[in-house]
Amino acid sequence: MSTEPRLAEVVEPEPAPKAARGTDQAVKETLEDYTLRFAPRSYRRWTPMVVATTALGGIAYMADFSIGAGIGLAHGTGNALLAIAVAAVVIFVTGFPLAYYGARYNIDLDLITRGSGFGYFGSVLTSVIFASFTFIFFALEGSIMAQGLKLGLGLPLWLGYLVSTLMVIPLVIYGMTALSKLQVWTTPIWLLLMVGPLVYLVATDPGSVDRFLAYAGTDGDGGVNTASVLLGAGVCLSLIAQIGEQIDYLRFMPPRTEANKRAWWTAVVMAGPGWVVLGALKQAIGVFLAVYIIAEVGAAAAPEPIQQFKHAFDAMLPSWIVVPLAVALVVISQIKINVTNAYSGSLAWTNSFTRVTGHYPGRMVFVLVNLGFALALMEADMFSFLNSILGFYSNCAIAWVVTVATDIGINKYLLKLSPHAPEFRRGMLYAVNPVGVVAFVAASGLSIAMYFHALGDTLQPYSPVAAAVIAFVLTPLMAVVTKGRYYLRRTDDGIDEPLLDEDGNPSATTYDCHVCRQRFERPDVTACRTHDAVVCSLCLSTDKVGDHVLPAAV
Repeated sequence: MSTEPRLAEVVEPEPAPKAARGTDQAVKETLEDYTLRFAPRSYRRWTPMVVATTALGGIAYMADFSIGAGIGLAHGTGNALLAIAVAAVVIFVTGFPLAYYGARYNIDLDLITRGSGFGYFGSVLTSVIFASFTFIFFALEGSIMAQGLKLGLGLPLWLGYLVSTLMVIPLVIYGMTALSKLQVWTTPIWLLLMVGPLVYLVATDPGSVDRFLAYAGTDGDGGVNTASVLLGAGVCLSLIAQIGEQIDYLRFMPPRTEANKRAWWTAVVMAGPGWVVLGALKQAIGVFLAVYIIAEVGAAAAPEPIQQFKHAFDAMLPSWIVVPLAVALVVISQIKINVTNAYSGSLAWTNSFTRVTGHYPGRMVFVLVNLGFALALMEADMFSFLNSILGFYSNCAIAWVVTVATDIGINKYLLKLSPHAPEFRRGMLYAVNPVGVVAFVAASGLSIAMYFHALGDTLQPYSPVAAAVIAFVLTPLMAVVTKGRYYLRRTDDGIDEPLLDEDGNPSATTYDCHVCRQRFERPDVTACRTHDAVVCSLCLSTDKVGDHVLPAAV
């Protein structure tokens, strides 16, 4: 059976009412990959393993090698490996409940965040945080690609930045359908080019392992100390928001059934929190290759992945093929991750803008906005102060992800103060829920103050710990204080049929939205306030005067 999906079935449209005319573009575009929407069962025709492979293809980025190298050069191998391990554990634990909710209920991380403590408008804060993550890492990957183009083709860096930005636009236009093909076909090539040199170096030069393990770093004496580990972990934890990009793929998982539950769970764990296992390995490889380069040619080029793999290939291959292979690896990696960054960033920006303004300008507008921000960072040479940017950003990302994960794990399942099934539709949620907003603002604000030494030099390395602990404590505390009253504005959406079927999967029953005249599955619609009909979630978002939005429950 083909794994290619088809679009959700739509009814033949009658002439649209006046209120719908402004939504035509939004309807047509969001039906390509259900931007801003619940992903319906009729569209989710991929197998669990195809979804997982596509999701894991998005973590082919080279930034891990630079991050690992930077931490190792500063703090030594021992501290770097511990920092990488600490961050990986935190990312895995917090990523699991988010990945499960995205795959089980077929919604992205912003839609999960709305109903997990932030509210309909409150989650705009975190959408901006996530959008920032995508253009920061797009800029980082673009910088790495520009370094490769300079080495291989002699392009000046400024032109390489521009090329790396423009080349992803054609690929990101078509959403999940195109991305799944790109990721599946390029992953084996990428794995071979990445793993081959490492295996060769370890097998032919055992002394490289001893030098790697003994490296003390420029700021250390070879010993392990808490401050160095936490500073390194803070940089690695900037990647905690990567779970959002994983969920942008996991939302297309098929329903979980008795027949596929083993494959379903394997795919969710592997492509959800499991991404960090490969990420941590890449960071450790980055330390290894950086130490290898230092022994061969000095430290100047050690943090640059193009130099790391150039020298690794040089040890095992004829000189004429070394640079082309290194450049090919960098280019393939950059394309694989930056189509994901551009795609996910455009979703986050569009989501925020549509909710705040009630207007849907088209996802491609925000693809260009995201790329503009990324290009500006590249031209400002962000690569030279990479660790500072990531260390600062990680405080916001940690506060957000830990808040949402805690709401799911504790407030929903343990305290039962947060509704078990996620809710994202306008009218069903309060505009702002103080549970998540207060926890996030307090955790990120205090940890950022610590990062910038506002509370003293001694506490500065502990800013990521503070972000995680404050978010973890305040989220259930705020739920208890508010008694969970700000999660749902109303519990009845005006439709008799349950949201979930007998297996606990979102219902596949379809309804016609009377505004845009399209057919959507049960979780994506509510009853209309002014008509004896239903209205879809996007038409609710673009309803500027609230004609269709259900009133608050009395």
